[in-house]
Amino acid sequence: MAKLTRDEFISALKEMNLLEIKELVDAMKEEFGVDPSAVAVAAAPAGAASEDAGPSVVTVTLVNAGAAKINVIKVIKEITGLGLKESKDIADNGGAVKEGISVDEANEIKAKLEEAGAEVEVK
Repeated sequence: MAKLTRDEFISALKEMNLLEIKELVDAMKEEFGVDPSAVAVAAAPAGAASEDAGPSVVTVTLVNAGAAKINVIKVIKEITGLGLKESKDIADNGGAVKEGISVDEANEIKAKLEEAGAEVEVK
């Protein structure tokens, strides 16, 4: 079988529909044991960081749970997937709720926590 060049491979991909590309990705996972989409996702932030002046990944930190601590604990549990005790510890002591996330996701989390009555920082 003749070896495809990079340009030939990309041209072939352009002619495929989404279902065919998904099937190709699944076949690559099966054949090589590697998820090519994970490599693409890991490479994307590096390129985005050079284009943007702001940070590409941030941390959402709980400063104060506020008066409605139970609601804040529920939101932390929902966001992080932690157990009740771990979520309560974050609400009681403050600290990182979620680290290494996109700015958009951080803003969504911040909005949920503030709606529950917490004071939050995005760093």
